[in-house]
Amino acid sequence: MEYICAVMDRKTFLRNSVLGGTALATMGKAASAPEPEKEVVGFNHLPVKDPRIMSNMVLHKADTRGQADLGWLKARHSFSFASHYDPERMHFGVLRVLNDDRIAAGKGFGTHPHDNMEIITIPLSGTIAHKDSMGNSGTINAGEVQVMSAGTGIQHSEFNHKKDEELSLLQIWLFPKKRQVTPRYQQLTLDPKDRKNAFQQVLSPNPDDAGVWIHQDAWFNIGKFDGGKSTVYTIKREGNGVYAFVIDGDATINGQAVSKRDGLGVWDIDKLDITIGANGAEILLMDVPMQI
Repeated sequence: MEYICAVMDRKTFLRNSVLGGTALATMGKAASAPEPEKEVVGFNHLPVKDPRIMSNMVLHKADTRGQADLGWLKARHSFSFASHYDPERMHFGVLRVLNDDRIAAGKGFGTHPHDNMEIITIPLSGTIAHKDSMGNSGTINAGEVQVMSAGTGIQHSEFNHKKDEELSLLQIWLFPKKRQVTPRYQQLTLDPKDRKNAFQQVLSPNPDDAGVWIHQDAWFNIGKFDGGKSTVYTIKREGNGVYAFVIDGDATINGQAVSKRDGLGVWDIDKLDITIGANGAEILLMDVPMQI
């Protein structure tokens, strides 16, 4: 199987990783190859080291992620991003970016553009100062979730609002199912009690459903479980896979052991069987289409 990167030179990749631009979403196989009506993508994401792929499952250990250290920014990339380029680890279905960022006090990203991406930000600790070209300005705290549909184009900045503590966040990009939409912004405060020993829905495709919504048939859930608990997660849509990211702790998912900051992608299933390790765990499930 050929991947999105097949016709994308490294310079174009680097630019579009920063911008969330058109090329990443539209480039497919080489021009000489026939393009199928729907191409199944996102399966063979082998880690740089310690590769482990099963018939319908791929494991990305925490220490196989790309990394960047700019002093003020310490980032880990589950998929290719910016200076980290791995042609065998571009995305999992429509899940394009999963960045685990730590930003020093008072530092951050200056104004920069995006288009045609669904961008989800989940602060894990600290507070983000956000400002964008849609007129939104304010802060996003741990316990909240923010989404931007970049659509036809936006510009925004993100800084650590606190002057005396580090900011930790997850930023996630999904390819949209509809391009060139009117840009939109949404922010929501979540009740932490709703994720105690259960999965709390934080994102869906339905504006009337729980959590924020995006232009994609995707559902995100976060659960924080005591040690020894077991639970089952049912896939929301036929054809979707789930990428589980362990925020903290350890667990066993469909027979595969996972630990803090590991990622596990599973497809061709209708449910996940999850058993939490002795010390508990916090897990983000990203239920996403496997076809772009």
